[in-house]
Amino acid sequence: MSTYALTDSWTMTRRELAHWARQPVQVVVGLVFPVMLLLMFGYLIGGGREVEGGYVDYLVPGMLALTMAFGLEGTMLAVTQDLNKGVIDRFRSMPMANGAVLVGRSVADMLQSALSLTVMIGVGYAIGWRPHGGLSGFLGAVGLLLLFRFAMLWIGIHLAMVAGKPELVQAVQILVWPVGFLSNAIATPESMPRWLGTVVEWNPMSQTATAVRDLFGGPGGEPGHVWAAVVWPVVLVAVFFPLAVRRFGELSK
Repeated sequence: MSTYALTDSWTMTRRELAHWARQPVQVVVGLVFPVMLLLMFGYLIGGGREVEGGYVDYLVPGMLALTMAFGLEGTMLAVTQDLNKGVIDRFRSMPMANGAVLVGRSVADMLQSALSLTVMIGVGYAIGWRPHGGLSGFLGAVGLLLLFRFAMLWIGIHLAMVAGKPELVQAVQILVWPVGFLSNAIATPESMPRWLGTVVEWNPMSQTATAVRDLFGGPGGEPGHVWAAVVWPVVLVAVFFPLAVRRFGELSK
C-alpha cells in the first residue's frame, strides 16, 4: 500500500512541476522577492546596525530562515483553487492514496524552496557573506532551513483547506508576517524592548536562525539552539500533517 502511496504522490508531484513551465513568472517572482528583501535590509535599512562580526554575516542566515517562511501563498492558493475548480473531485474518483495530492504539492514546494535557498546563498556570497562552519556545518544549516520550511508548509496547507477559498488565503497569509518579522532574522533581540525581545527569542524562526548562524560559524549563533531548531519543526509537522490529511479526507466524503 505504501508503494501505491509513493507512486501516487510522485504523479501529483510531476503534475505540480508541469505548472512551472506554464507559469514561469510566478516561479521567478518567488525567487526574486527574497533577494530584494536581502538587498533592501542589507544596504538600505539594516546596513547601519552595529552587530559584532559584521551585519552581513548576521543578516544572511536570518534572511535564509525568513525565505523559508515566505512564499507559502502559492501553495495555499493552488490547494484552494483545486478544491474550488473540481480538480480534487476528479482525483477522488480515481483509485488514489488519500493525501497523495497534498504530498505531491508539498514535494514540489520543497523543490522550489531548495532552489530559492540556492539562489539566496549565491546572492549572499556575492555581497560578501561567507560560512565558516565547514562542510558539515553548512549541510546541517541547510537541513535545518528545509526542515523549518517543511513545517511551515504543512501549517499553510492545513490553513488553506480550512479557509477553503482563494480569496481568504491572503487573509490567512498575513499571519506569516508577524512570525517572520517578530524574530531575530534581521535584528538582534538586544536591540528591542525587553518584553519584545523575549517574544522574539521564543519564536521558532528565531531558534532556526540562531542555530543556522552557529552552524555557519557567524555572529549571533548559539550551539544550544540547534536542538530547539529541530524539535520545533518536528512538533509542528507532527500536529499539522495529520490535521491536513484528515481535513482532506473529510472533504473527500
